[in-house]
Order: sequence, then structure tokens, then C-alpha cells
Amino acid sequence: MSSIEKSSIDETKAFVPLNIAVLTISDTRSLADDKSGTTLADRLVAAGHALAAREIIVDDVDAIRIIVKRWIADEGVDAIITTGGTGFTGRDVTPEAIEPLFEKRMDGFSIAFHMLSYAKIGASTVQSRATAGVAGATFIFCLPGSPGACRDGWDGILAHQLDYRTRPCNFVEIMPRLDEHLRRPKAQGASV
Repeated sequence: MSSIEKSSIDETKAFVPLNIAVLTISDTRSLADDKSGTTLADRLVAAGHALAAREIIVDDVDAIRIIVKRWIADEGVDAIITTGGTGFTGRDVTPEAIEPLFEKRMDGFSIAFHMLSYAKIGASTVQSRATAGVAGATFIFCLPGSPGACRDGWDGILAHQLDYRTRPCNFVEIMPRLDEHLRRPKAQGASV
């Protein structure tokens, strides 16, 4: 047994469903062939959360920001997950669009994502600029555009951190304190 204890579920706590929005960033996808967005939507609903919104937008900084800002301001959205646009080509602009909106950056998310990804695809993980942060008491996670990366990000990180029952700690339990300066309800049912 390793000296590092992994997270576990506290069965004495009730599950707290979150409202999660999914944004696919792609110049070529439609809802009919958006495998990555569907992967995320299916997984979050299967976990017991609500799909608050789902959209597809082209790789354009201003267009991405319009949607993400709208969701940050929406009291009915607790978290946003994006897929796509995290690579290095000229059209990959998700970090440029979203990171300036962060009030706090979540460097550990990128590190954890790359650790998971490295175990599956090796050094090719360096081609992703997966990122995350908090804005307006809304968690924002930016994943690569492949269904595999979305599965890894959800199954390996987000499913646990967006579950109020996860020990030793999780994002849901700190949500009521994220918005102290906004006085806005988030994650109804969670208590500190």
C-alpha cells in the first residue's frame, strides 16, 4: 500500500447535485457529431448532476468569452466544463479566451490532468494546455477536445472533486465560501 491515501466516499453525507454547463469549442463539430461534449454530458448526468446548458462555439476568443461570461453570471450554473481548443495550433484559443476571466487559477488541475494523461498517452500529453480556475464562484475546467481526454478528466478528477461526499476534500464543500463576496447561492445543500 502506498503512503499516499486516495480519496474515498463519505457515505454519511448526501450527494449534492450541481448544475454543470458544457461548452464544445470547435470549428467543425455539430451537436450530432460532438463526441467529446456528449461524453461529458452523459457522464455528469449519470453521476447525478444536471446538465445546465450545452453549446458549441467556434474557436474565437470573443465568441467563447460571451458564452462563458453568461454562464459565470448565471446563478443556475455551478461549474463549466469546456472541451477543445487547448492545443498549440493557431485556432486553439481556449486558454487565451478563458484564463483572463479567472479570479483564481487552479494549477493543480492541469498537473493532475497531465499525470493521468501521461499514464495513457505518454509524453504526448505536453501538447495539451488543459487549465482550470474560478470566476464569480463558478468553477471552470478546460479539457482537450478528444473523447478520451474528456473521459480521463471526468473519471479521474472531476467526478471526484464535484462530489460532495469525496474525502478528504472536494470543490463542492468550498462552494458556499467562494461566493462570500458575491452573496449568491451556489451548491444548494452543501454545508461547510
